[in-house]
Amino acid sequence: MSEIIRRMTFPFSDGRFPSELGAVVQRTVISGELPALIVIHDDDGDWLIGDDVTDASDPEASVISHVRHLVESDPSIEETVGLPYGYAARRSSPSAPWVIEKWSYADED
Repeated sequence: MSEIIRRMTFPFSDGRFPSELGAVVQRTVISGELPALIVIHDDDGDWLIGDDVTDASDPEASVISHVRHLVESDPSIEETVGLPYGYAARRSSPSAPWVIEKWSYADED
């Protein structure tokens, strides 16, 4: 297991999530209980991956994980690798296309 790195030079040189890159990931997505339906690349360069259902403000709902682990179980997550800072990719189901939109934390609106 490699070290988890929070932020890396972006855009990624090979168009893939680096193996060391970490993200805040909802436990329901890691466990496979729910699919990844939102990927956020925030203004600070952090990556967040969630089910778009579970309350992301619950501190027990998320953990830090390598993004590559998620891509291995759901290769379509790799489609979000070029997501600009301050944007999110959402989809309604694992087979639906990602829709890119401007994103900010709720308290920033």
